[in-house]
Amino acid sequence: MEVIIKTNYDEMSRAAAHVVADILNTKPNAVLGLATGSTPLGIYKELVRLHQEEGLDFSQVTTFNLDEYVGLSVLHSQSYHYFMHENFFKHVNIPKQNVYIPSGTTRNYQAFCQWYEQRIEECGGIDVQILGIGADGHIAFNEPTSSLSSRTRLKTLERQTIDDNARFFEKREDVPSYAITMGVGTILEARQIVLLASGANKAHVVAASVEGPVTSMVTASALQMHPATLFFVDKEASSELKMRDYYDWIQEKKPGAPQI
Repeated sequence: MEVIIKTNYDEMSRAAAHVVADILNTKPNAVLGLATGSTPLGIYKELVRLHQEEGLDFSQVTTFNLDEYVGLSVLHSQSYHYFMHENFFKHVNIPKQNVYIPSGTTRNYQAFCQWYEQRIEECGGIDVQILGIGADGHIAFNEPTSSLSSRTRLKTLERQTIDDNARFFEKREDVPSYAITMGVGTILEARQIVLLASGANKAHVVAASVEGPVTSMVTASALQMHPATLFFVDKEASSELKMRDYYDWIQEKKPGAPQI
């Protein structure tokens, strides 16, 4: 895991977006794993800018989203289908047939989850997975106690997650209690992982994920076992890292490091 500390949210988002852009420039038909929520908005904004102003091409790209609320139609303003369309897909040239988002209204969740896993495999696996992190350290909707080898499945949301997401709905009771989500094991199979965390309220879980023990109580801590994870944080989110000076030192020395 490599920790990259930036001054603020915008700088962090731009740096993370350029990691994705570099992968697309090297592999135009890359498979992207996408996240929703307020934190990834900056990375999508920069990718859209790179597409519209600098010609970054998405015409061969395939995407798989991490999760979706159960019970929300694709047109619901708080569905992740709607979020991705409004904030990313309608602004770039990804073919519609190459976009995959879990269904929150399927009649057979078990069959759909198996199909989703199979489709990721058929497309060659995920080249780069974008992640945010929940206030309790969860990635996707893999709540505390989730198996670190879990696959795409139906998941009951924790009260804390519902409380955190209530701000997006008219009232707390409108937040779904269930979601369909990629598992931790699925996420760990991505070749590259880019996680973003911003704000002082994420400082504790950032420290637990990066420097704490690997535990199902903080599912993001499983990323310590991944060989190519970039953990982008702003100064506020990095404030509880014990090894923060060392992470800055690594970035300072990186340009002169021997080539492997």
